[in-house]
Amino acid sequence: MPGQGKIVVLGVFVADTTHRADRMPRMGETLLGKSFALGPGGKGSNQAVAAGRAGADAHMITKIGEDAFGDMAMALWDRSGVTPAVTRMETEATGCAFIFIDDATGDNAIIITPGASGTITPADIDARRDLIAGADIFMTQLEQPLDAAMCGLKLAKEAGVTTLLNPAPAADLPDEMLALCDIITPNETEAEMLTGQSVKTLEDAEKAAAILRKKGIGTVILTLGERGALLVDDTRSLHVPAMALGDVVETTGAGDAFNGGFATALAQGQPIEDAVKFGCATAGLSVTRPGAAASMPTRSEIDQALAAQ
Repeated sequence: MPGQGKIVVLGVFVADTTHRADRMPRMGETLLGKSFALGPGGKGSNQAVAAGRAGADAHMITKIGEDAFGDMAMALWDRSGVTPAVTRMETEATGCAFIFIDDATGDNAIIITPGASGTITPADIDARRDLIAGADIFMTQLEQPLDAAMCGLKLAKEAGVTTLLNPAPAADLPDEMLALCDIITPNETEAEMLTGQSVKTLEDAEKAAAILRKKGIGTVILTLGERGALLVDDTRSLHVPAMALGDVVETTGAGDAFNGGFATALAQGQPIEDAVKFGCATAGLSVTRPGAAASMPTRSEIDQALAAQ
């Protein structure tokens, strides 16, 4: 296997409270659910776990509480090969997420309360300057405060580290921030938010990617769910189909699986088109299992899936 590849992730850990039911309740209505599960989540943590299990040297920058959910985070990272660069707070609780899963389709709707991770500041990121500067890839999302993400991207860019932004949840971002991104990985909804371009077809996706590249982004990878991903950079526009690797159980962690897997392969020196395929395989395996962090596959599972294609 190539060198591990060092990935530093800035993001959020939250405890996922997952509820399955036939439908969402209307306001004022109470429904009986089909099942409940408590487990680890948060986009940044999920992506770090995906990278760690996929074989990267993964590091996680965040804040969590001195509570049971914080203990859950530390245990998760320990068994997933993720090195925590974490501040634990007594004054703030660890974040939590409400996740509704449609029992028939596996589709999800999510509410996130960041808790301690909502207090991350640029000063916290500056304190991790050396860690970021030593990475192959710095990766972040939009669940923590925007100014902290901006600071991390700037520090990484100044150090010559490849910067990867997963612009989730969807938000309208300043061009100054987008210009700091070597790679951006929006889904259809996020791409529409950033460009104003509806993304219904591959042609639409190519138009959205072109708009993003004009904002100074080097490489755009649009994740398209069951249609796979579209890679657009200086030399190509390449559609990589999704990999159907089993029955879909839950899609909650699919985007995070893709990002963690893609970043791992890229940090380990794989050509970017192969890294996208690696990300698709990681996501394809994750949706066959329940949970978010719990659904992330191991490196051997990913390699076997790719070899079987």
